[in-house]
Amino acid sequence: MSFPDASGASRTNAEQMNAAHAVRAIHAIQLNEADNVLVLVRGGKKGETADSGGRTVVLSEDVPGGHKAALSAVPKGGAVVKYGRPIAAAARDIAPGEHVHEHNAVTRLDPAAPLPVWTPRVWTPRPRAENAEPIAGTFPGYRREGGRAGVRNDLWVIPVVGCINGELQALVREWRKPDWIDGVKVLEHPFGCSQLGGDLEMTADLLAGLARNPNAAGVLLAGLGCENLRLPMLLERLDGLPRVRSLTLQTDGGERVKPLLDELAGAAPREREPFPISELCVGVKCGGSDGYSGLTANPLTGRFSDRLAASGGTVLATEIPEMFGAEEEVAARIADKGEHEKFIALIRWFRDYFVRHGQPIYENPAPGNREGGITTLEEKSLGAVEKSGSAPVTYVLKYGQPVLPGGGVQIAFAPGNDLVSCTSLAASGAQIILFTTGRGTPFGTVVPCVKISTNSELAARHPDWIDFDAGTLLDGQTTWEAETERLTRFVLSVAGGRRAAHERRHSSGIAIFRDGVTV
Repeated sequence: MSFPDASGASRTNAEQMNAAHAVRAIHAIQLNEADNVLVLVRGGKKGETADSGGRTVVLSEDVPGGHKAALSAVPKGGAVVKYGRPIAAAARDIAPGEHVHEHNAVTRLDPAAPLPVWTPRVWTPRPRAENAEPIAGTFPGYRREGGRAGVRNDLWVIPVVGCINGELQALVREWRKPDWIDGVKVLEHPFGCSQLGGDLEMTADLLAGLARNPNAAGVLLAGLGCENLRLPMLLERLDGLPRVRSLTLQTDGGERVKPLLDELAGAAPREREPFPISELCVGVKCGGSDGYSGLTANPLTGRFSDRLAASGGTVLATEIPEMFGAEEEVAARIADKGEHEKFIALIRWFRDYFVRHGQPIYENPAPGNREGGITTLEEKSLGAVEKSGSAPVTYVLKYGQPVLPGGGVQIAFAPGNDLVSCTSLAASGAQIILFTTGRGTPFGTVVPCVKISTNSELAARHPDWIDFDAGTLLDGQTTWEAETERLTRFVLSVAGGRRAAHERRHSSGIAIFRDGVTV
């Protein structure tokens, strides 16, 4: 069927639809000139024209905000390309303007595929990292042993066994903290007894790592007395750390808790002092991701990461299974052969971990991720690794291992789970965590977790959860340079004592990775 236009000429249905909507181009983003999909910023209706500022396509169906539309035809089996990299294979022929998602695109990842192989080379910084402007000035912190800086003046009570969590909470409630102590936290967990072998060692490594975190002005390690995880196992790992005390409830009694807290508080510094930016260690993490994560919050966090690394500070990354599909991106930033081999071993360990438990390696993305527009794990991973920026990866760390001197980007052992991975970042020394989210989450761990929303609707809906709105970048009302500076100032304000949303709500906790039997 055709319709006459104003001149009396006839037009086909498709021509009339195109003409009707040509006047209303909807905002879309092509992240890389090699991409064959556009991301629709606010979504679009069938017949509307998606415009990325140069490349356009007429939508053949409704596409939700944050989701993808095909910019060009993709034959069955062909690569769907985003970030300049394949993120999926077409499950059938996909025409220009179609909604591209799990109904017509599938993962290309193969659990048996080879991992990146080391080749001798001189690492060349990517332009953004090379040109990153160092952060000027200092931040105010609390001095710890060896000149390290804490951004909080907390006391942490760490149970070595889960059955004394409630008793320690009751005893701590009876203690009145002095004004110079920010807070007292009991780091509750269910482990330390009935664990064997590697699980027991991982629990010990993680708890010892937390005890070393400089945000704790003092640490009280408490045992019951009959558990598998003995206090000497932790004290040996801590090698005489001066701000640690310990007791065993069965022999020392609970009445010893308050005097030991008094002792730790009395030895804590009373005032902040200036520290160079190089003393700052910031973890990066994402959770509840959506189709905007790779457009706003993750690359914005990556720009901050580049600035911190350029200042001699440390960026701490993790979520190893969420590097599946982006291994080449990370491995290309590792100049040292030994660290490259550690990274590949870490990827292989997590691959085997899924297989060992009979679970699909590429089950990710989660339901909320898919609803938000993320189709495959490789799409999620390529967006996730943006948070660590473009600077060199200098070290790959074991579970609970402290960051090593020299700064740069360092990778810590942990899965993608929010609580487990953030606890791992804190155990390796992160004083602050930047947590990007498109769906929203209220949780927090024992160090400040700055929640960065990928979209402004989330920030408006949950101001009690979100600290920083990166959704301002979606509509071009600001610049990347301005928002990077704004985020940098915000992070420094948190380092100086500003409370993150979860801290104001007293929401903090830890979670420990396990991979074995419980007796």
